[in-house]
Amino acid sequence: QVQLVESGGGLVQAGGSLRLSCAASGRIFSINAMGWYRQAPGKQRELVAVITSGGSTNYADSVKGRFTISRDNAKNTVYLQMNSLKPEETAVYFCHAEQIFTGATWGDYWGQGTQVTVSS
Repeated sequence: QVQLVESGGGLVQAGGSLRLSCAASGRIFSINAMGWYRQAPGKQRELVAVITSGGSTNYADSVKGRFTISRDNAKNTVYLQMNSLKPEETAVYFCHAEQIFTGATWGDYWGQGTQVTVSS
């Protein structure tokens, strides 16, 4: 069974940095895109950044220039380096993997989420 496990969340002061990691485990032959989403209390989940298996990236306008997504295909791991964090970016950050091929099935998966709290 495929699982996504995030790590790296925590409490940071405004202007600080955090690095999130998400490792996919299980019977995995390939993964299409991997990305990060976030959901603040009372708000909808929103895309933060996504990276394809070929390395193409896309970012939410609000994080461009401050966040960097990267990926290690050999480890089925995606990272999110977050710099110059703002209090309004306090949220639960979720890892998402699109079109994981297990050898028998294709599917999308979500991690359990990791809390990021930015204090002012």
